[in-house]
Amino acid sequence: MKKEELTFIDFIIRTSWHRISRLYNQKAALHNATMSVGFILMMIEKEGTPSTKLGPKMGMEPTSLSRTLQNMEENKLIRREFNEKDKRKVFIFLTDEGIALRRVVRDYLFEFNSKCQKKIKKKELEAFFKVMNAIDETVDDLEKEITKLK
Repeated sequence: MKKEELTFIDFIIRTSWHRISRLYNQKAALHNATMSVGFILMMIEKEGTPSTKLGPKMGMEPTSLSRTLQNMEENKLIRREFNEKDKRKVFIFLTDEGIALRRVVRDYLFEFNSKCQKKIKKKELEAFFKVMNAIDETVDDLEKEITKLK
């Protein structure tokens, strides 16, 4: 098999995600934000979101998440509320500024996805989602194998 014929699925995903990430960060920079801030804004629910739920949803390390939340609070995008009964529980809420920036993020996500969907036929998109689900299942299986080895 020639080198040109060899296609690594993970390489294509990583390359595409890197380009999307760079695009999102360029757009976010126009609003003094980052892609991570944008995704956090999208994850926070109206009734508040426990800070402990954001890390797993975002796939961020606790220290990075903590630093990003601190910056978001300093920029008045979020506010934290401690649970009256259990001070260890912290809920994150969007401020008015956070809600406004969330709308910008949401609109850009819709724009990006809409533009992609215009270039991809419905059947191709369905196949893409099926393939990505299979890749996720493969990752789950391989993670279980690694866990067994520990």
